[in-house]
Amino acid sequence: MSIRYQLEPDLSADEFIDVLHRSTLAERRPVHDRQRIETMLRQADLIATARNADGLLVGVARSLTDFSFCTYLSDLAVDAAFQRQGIGQRLIRETHEAAGVVTMLVLLAAPKAREYYPHIGMQFHDSCWIIPRPNNPSPVTPSDSAS
Repeated sequence: MSIRYQLEPDLSADEFIDVLHRSTLAERRPVHDRQRIETMLRQADLIATARNADGLLVGVARSLTDFSFCTYLSDLAVDAAFQRQGIGQRLIRETHEAAGVVTMLVLLAAPKAREYYPHIGMQFHDSCWIIPRPNNPSPVTPSDSAS
C-alpha cells in the first residue's frame, strides 16, 4: 500500500479528530472540545502526516520543538486498520528529521502503546515527572499567558 508522508502545518481539526478516533487515541484527547483541538494544532511546531493513495489521513504525529535541543512528540496516532505497517515508526522518523536529529525526541506513551516503543528501538526513561491537568481545564491561549 502506498503511503505519502509530509508536514502539514494546516491540518484540519476534523481530520485530526477523525484519525484520533480511528486510532483509539481519542480516549485520551479532548476530541469533544473543538476549540481546544484547534489550539493544539495551531500551536504545534510540527505536524507530520501519513495519507493513503486516496488521500485519507491514516496517521499523524504532532510535536513541540525548539529545533535544536528537544522535541516533544505529544500525539502519535495511526488508524487501527493501518497499524503494523511501519507508519508510526516512519512518522517518528519524519518528525525527528524535521525537528533536527540533534534534538532529543521525548514522548509519553499511551497505556496501550507502552510495548510498541521499545520494539522500534526507543529507550525507556524512568524519571519523567508531570503536573496533571485539572479535570475540566479551560484552554489557555498564548495571548492569555502573556498578561
